[in-house]
Amino acid sequence: MSLFRLTCSSIVPRTIFRTQIRNLTEEAPRMRRADILARQKMGGKQPTFKESLMAPATDTAFNVGKLALAGGAALGIGALCFYGAGMSRQASILDQAMMWPQYVQERIRSTYSYLGVTLGVTAGSAYLVAKSPQIMNMMMRSGWMSMIATMALLIGTGMLAQSIPYENTGSKHAAWLLHAAAVGAVIAPLTLLGGPLMLKASLYTAGIVGGLSAVAASAPSDKFLMMAGPLAIGLGVVVAASIGSAFVAPTTALGAGMYSISMYGGLLLFSGMMLYNTQQVVRVAETYPLSAERGRGYDPINQMIGLYMNIINIFVRVAMLLAGGGNRRR
Repeated sequence: MSLFRLTCSSIVPRTIFRTQIRNLTEEAPRMRRADILARQKMGGKQPTFKESLMAPATDTAFNVGKLALAGGAALGIGALCFYGAGMSRQASILDQAMMWPQYVQERIRSTYSYLGVTLGVTAGSAYLVAKSPQIMNMMMRSGWMSMIATMALLIGTGMLAQSIPYENTGSKHAAWLLHAAAVGAVIAPLTLLGGPLMLKASLYTAGIVGGLSAVAASAPSDKFLMMAGPLAIGLGVVVAASIGSAFVAPTTALGAGMYSISMYGGLLLFSGMMLYNTQQVVRVAETYPLSAERGRGYDPINQMIGLYMNIINIFVRVAMLLAGGGNRRR
């Protein structure tokens, strides 16, 4: 699933700015879809399925996305209250933490330390890229070749970082830093939204991630590990919608629907994956053998990459929704 998360993070920033430019330059019709359908009916012509998909977008897709997001937020708050009040009959991760041996505590501490450093490197990389007009121009190019090159960069550096054993300290850390810098370069176009909005998006993301981590920690230790199948299916849908929205006009009903799935559906999906990966990190830290398996010991860098990509994808979507990207027809 890491490859699909990398794909989402590489497509969304590029798609956002491509479609915003299109909105400013296209003379797309702004009539309501209902008005067009009414005119067609008055003329005795029923719209075809293709005409319905390519008709001007309405607010329906965005309203459905907002309702789904509100429902997910309410569910998360309810889960936090339920598990936080100790109403579950099963032991939570917080309950089990008091009995962890020292090596489990060190593994989890190391994993989250790497996560914090990785986010810092990514932010620094995005800042430096934003200062270079040449690199920014490369990151904002549209088209299949540019998209494929960006995906290859992220997936290639991500696979390289995960393939090197943690015992190979120099190469492992070099590949890890290269991957974090590549992610920062890809999301650098978001800096065009402005510093205050980026800071606000960062604070919102921190709140979301903190709340989700609290839910995962206060829930039974395997509660969210059973979500792997549904999350994988949802990830495939979000990736397909993200790719499709890069090539379908955002002013159409189809384009608006795919964008809503990519933005609102993606935010819900990566929130769910944050719950899953948080408990997965704890499970691996508890169960991974002390003796190196096939010459490879516990790898905190590999374990934190899932959490890292979830945070990046959540941040990108929060930033765009704050920027008003949730309703592209305006």
